[in-house]
Amino acid sequence: MARRALELVHDGDVLGLGTGRAAAAFLRALAESVRAGLRVRCVPTSRATEAAARDLGVPLVSLEEAGELDLAFDGADEIDPALDLVKGLGGALLRERIVASAARRFVVLAGTEKLVGTLGERGNLPVEVVTFGWTLCQRRLEVLGCRPRLRASGAGPFVTDNGNYVLDCGVDPIADPGGLQGSIGAIPGVVGTGLFLGMADTAILEDERGGVTVRHRARDEGR
Repeated sequence: MARRALELVHDGDVLGLGTGRAAAAFLRALAESVRAGLRVRCVPTSRATEAAARDLGVPLVSLEEAGELDLAFDGADEIDPALDLVKGLGGALLRERIVASAARRFVVLAGTEKLVGTLGERGNLPVEVVTFGWTLCQRRLEVLGCRPRLRASGAGPFVTDNGNYVLDCGVDPIADPGGLQGSIGAIPGVVGTGLFLGMADTAILEDERGGVTVRHRARDEGR
């Protein structure tokens, strides 16, 4: 899968690097190509990805320095038939959304076990919220029919790289992802949700036997 993704990268490209297992595998493959002479500059979506890229010798720049990105590569927790996504189990959902939005092409890397018929089938939708007033967000999410719980890390709440909390919302299959996205986004204090709708251009999928397939968003569904 990572090797197939590398076929999309050209010398001189500016890339977005995602967070999570699939993104880490791509980063390792990219590092090998960099050592072989490929010239790229990369924007990481988390401190963990930044540290891994530095250790592997992959050149990094800030998003401000990069401007528009050629490609962004990241994983997903759910992928529906239209290539709409649920993301955020790794806790980097806001930065991942910003980097994906800054790219001319957003490529999703995942195992085929992440495919779903309807978003929400796996029962979890992360929502990133500011720490001030997070309980307000929790109450408003409950009104929307979500079942939010504050994500924990060790003895306290999980804190994102942006200094925010994550509310993991128990959900049923989502009949209207766009409507839910709009309702959640209207809650004061919400800074991002795990619904990535109309964003992915390509999905590179690997099955349990190592077979790789590529899917593309229909042109009339693009952003």
